[in-house]
Amino acid sequence: MDKYGILKTYFGYDTFRPGQEQIVDALASGRDVLAVMPTGAGKSICYQTPALLSDGITVVVSPLISLMKDQVASLIKSGVPAAYLNSSLTYEQYMLALSRMQAGRYKIVYVAPERLSSPRFLEVCRSVSVCIVAVDEAHCVSQWGQDFRPDYLKIADFIHSLPRRPVVGAFTATATDRVRDDIRKILDLDSPVTVTTGFDRPNLFFSVLTPEKKTEKLLSLIRERRGRSGIIYCATRRSVEDVCEMLLRAGVPATRYHAGLTAEERQKNQDSFVSDLTPVIVATNAFGMGIDKSNVSFVIHYNMPKNIESYYQEAGRAGRDGEPAECILLYGPHDIITAKFLINNSEPNPDLSEEEQASVRQSELSRLEDMIRYATGTGCLRAFILRYFGEATGDFCGACSNCLESYESEDITEDAKCVLRCVAETQQRYGMSLISEVLKGSSSERISRLDRAGSFGALRTYTLAKIKNIISALLTDGFLTADGEYPVLTLTERSADVLYGGAHVKMKVLGKKKKEPEMKKTSSSQALTGEDSELLTELKRLRARLAREENVPAYIIFTDATLTDMCRKKPRDMTEILRVTGVGERKRDKYGMQFLGVIEKFV
Repeated sequence: MDKYGILKTYFGYDTFRPGQEQIVDALASGRDVLAVMPTGAGKSICYQTPALLSDGITVVVSPLISLMKDQVASLIKSGVPAAYLNSSLTYEQYMLALSRMQAGRYKIVYVAPERLSSPRFLEVCRSVSVCIVAVDEAHCVSQWGQDFRPDYLKIADFIHSLPRRPVVGAFTATATDRVRDDIRKILDLDSPVTVTTGFDRPNLFFSVLTPEKKTEKLLSLIRERRGRSGIIYCATRRSVEDVCEMLLRAGVPATRYHAGLTAEERQKNQDSFVSDLTPVIVATNAFGMGIDKSNVSFVIHYNMPKNIESYYQEAGRAGRDGEPAECILLYGPHDIITAKFLINNSEPNPDLSEEEQASVRQSELSRLEDMIRYATGTGCLRAFILRYFGEATGDFCGACSNCLESYESEDITEDAKCVLRCVAETQQRYGMSLISEVLKGSSSERISRLDRAGSFGALRTYTLAKIKNIISALLTDGFLTADGEYPVLTLTERSADVLYGGAHVKMKVLGKKKKEPEMKKTSSSQALTGEDSELLTELKRLRARLAREENVPAYIIFTDATLTDMCRKKPRDMTEILRVTGVGERKRDKYGMQFLGVIEKFV
């Protein structure tokens, strides 16, 4: 069977997506590959297809237990013998899987990076023919990436320990030039075929909002998107708890995910979201990597992430089905303080020297500055992201909030002087909220002892939200700083430039709307209406029942895109159903008659 036969038989597709065929051909011919493909571009097909073309075993290195579980479940449903080896297995299950691997029972084996140095695993790999090693989330190998994993440094040693060097494929969704160089060097790729399919996701609409009250704005956004599947990212566990509780009190069906929960609760909540039982999940960045849920229609960041790489990877979990989706960042003054605190107080990496650790921290602070510029800038948001990753693009996309709104740059120098004087007068002992109240001239009891400050009420005509935005602009430009778990505002060397040196301070303000949003669509199809919409509902109901019976996420049976294509093509028999995108022979044989039975009632 050739590559096209494998693509159709096992995965149900008639053609490859952009970049996939080039990668498949390279790996199948024995060439190493470095592939940079955005979330939803179909990276797994790129190594699964050559794995089925080869005679040996393909080892896929992944840090994501949830990804392994779902990928293996999907492969088995498609008729591909596969397994995973990670900490979720009992000792007996792990040894049984190794025994079957040694007996040649599997074509594809997913493995966590820490398993690569296991003596028994190495023994098995040396006794079989490992033809391909695919490294997923390859940016984890670089300390300059957003998610460095020391265990990834073991991959090259593992490859070199095998009797015959396999072909190596490295895959990532987000990588700057520096990280790509690290991937080539650390994984010791041999003259790799480098494929970058482009970072743009045209179906995603990007927006940055700066609401006075985040919780109220978030609740409004969620209510406007009632019934749709979405992820809300928060910077801390506490924020996750608070936001999730707020949504539940407001009657929004939501669940939560963070590292402070037990493994059992995390899995239960994740399964509830993936299976569409709960449409909204509130989570830290511990959630989402490897979650192949295609119908996420919005991702809202309640807090600004620490870098562009993390933001684009997390936001990119929306719209994997190619349908229009939204990526919304709720930016607030405290986000900078929180991000700096998380960076400066992160656990030291025991595999790095103090000097290296300091260098990494400085790199993280530098990348935070890029993230701040994204959140506070007035230019095209899509263009900012694409240029960050080295991709040339125009200055107007027509599908982001900055392109649709008119922003002006307001000179706030005199207001900034008031803020800086207030910080100085109060001896640099207070945080943003209290300083804002002093400048507002608040009569609250907690600042009664500060009402004699010369700057008391200096900005009384402004709202507290605007005063905080002015302080945020000073933090962004380095005229103020705020560090520590309970951050207080302190002056910097640059403060004097504003107070005495004639430096000007400017702030982004909203002007008139240019035009109404026009979200780009990559799907050539229009929304289903009438009986087709009713049919889709019935097909989803059947899919949900099958998923419950087999204890797998619904998309493992068929994706939303596949069910939508069924509604349009309305196949009549087992031959015609193979023409539906995403229906391969194995799934046709297992599920075809049941779905045809539902379709027949509507034809």
